[in-house]
Amino acid sequence: MEHLAPVIEVGGIKFDLAGIFMIVLTSLVVFILARLAVRNLSVDNPGKLQNFLEWVVEFVQGIIGQAMDYKKGRAYLGLGLTLILYIFVSNMLGLPFGIVTEVHDGHIPTFFGQPLVVEGAHEHVAFSWWKSPTADASMTMALALIVIILSHVQGLRQNTKHYLQHYTRNPNPLFLPIHLIELVSKPLTLGLRLFGNIFAGEVMIGVILGMGWIGIPAMLLWQGFSIFVGAIQSFVFVMLTMVYISQAVVHEEDH
Repeated sequence: MEHLAPVIEVGGIKFDLAGIFMIVLTSLVVFILARLAVRNLSVDNPGKLQNFLEWVVEFVQGIIGQAMDYKKGRAYLGLGLTLILYIFVSNMLGLPFGIVTEVHDGHIPTFFGQPLVVEGAHEHVAFSWWKSPTADASMTMALALIVIILSHVQGLRQNTKHYLQHYTRNPNPLFLPIHLIELVSKPLTLGLRLFGNIFAGEVMIGVILGMGWIGIPAMLLWQGFSIFVGAIQSFVFVMLTMVYISQAVVHEEDH
């Protein structure tokens, strides 16, 4: 039985309902965790969540410090903290279980009057409603574009002259095409790396589940490995974000 994404089409634009639902859920989970962590702040007797959040803050501070002078990069602490929490939670949500609704005899369900899109002829299909948001390329590319656009905006805001000279005089104007290729490749590598790793992990989970009882030991091992991969990918995304921002706002004379 083929598993499809629950997609509706409105005004010629397709919306992945599972993706939208999981993005909202991830936002709620991160907000609730952060709110609980700071609800009863204490210097003498901090709670477990407060200790965890303080560790995450120090970890992100370390990432920023490796990419640029922390005094200059302190302004991006909130960005880094949000990204690492949001991406990690997104990576983890697809691990515990899945929600699948099966459809038989061609009876396609609707969502507020809009039928779900099913391309081709299928008598028996199933719609998958639970996945990691970062297993969707549109989600990861949106995050990557936000980061890249922000880095260019900050470069133009903080030192327009040096930022533009990077493209025209580094080391000379003949290298402009290479800089433009780099400009296009950054969001692609940033977004597709995250998507590829998380999507491949979920595909592997589906394969193991298809093995039945035999796959239980493999599933337990893969779940542990997936947590490790999810943590590494959130770290890599934030690290590259700070590196790209540093390249745009920090210049040789600042060192």
